[in-house]
Amino acid sequence: MPRWESDAQGRLERAALELFETQGFERTSVAQIARAAGLTERSFYRYFPDKREVLFAGSELEAHLVAQVEAADPGLTPIEALLTALGTADEVFRSREFLLRRVKVIAASPALAERDLIKLADIADALARALEHRGVEPGAARFIIDVAMAITRRATSRWLADPDAAFPDLVAQATAELREALAPPAPRVR
Repeated sequence: MPRWESDAQGRLERAALELFETQGFERTSVAQIARAAGLTERSFYRYFPDKREVLFAGSELEAHLVAQVEAADPGLTPIEALLTALGTADEVFRSREFLLRRVKVIAASPALAERDLIKLADIADALARALEHRGVEPGAARFIIDVAMAITRRATSRWLADPDAAFPDLVAQATAELREALAPPAPRVR
């Protein structure tokens, strides 16, 4: 591939994902990724600080979610504002195919699983700050984030498994399931 071909970052991401799938994350070098993308190692480092970041680069999701929380109707409760924002996450998600492949690669590598948790923690921190800007006490913001992230994990796994499912509907469904699980039991009829 000629070096001037456009979308160098995308080519690096695709090459890395394919190599991680076929030979594993640990056995894949930056040099191999760059070569498979038709680029040099130096070019690789213009886009990514290390090979892990190929799967975690960018802050589009974090920026999108924070903007959604900040723009949410002030009349919404903090959890409603956050869940509304999270329900729009699919607007910035990568393709379902890429995400499914990425999930498998991450699950096969402890180093990548650790990096995934760090990335999620960074997003949670940013969302907690956004809730605090809405007047939510820091401890309460953290608790709300934890609950919302659990809902989102459930919705995301279902979204990845069902190509016909709408992400906002799955967030609403997981929220309803949580409410049902927390509802007091119905009185027993004797």
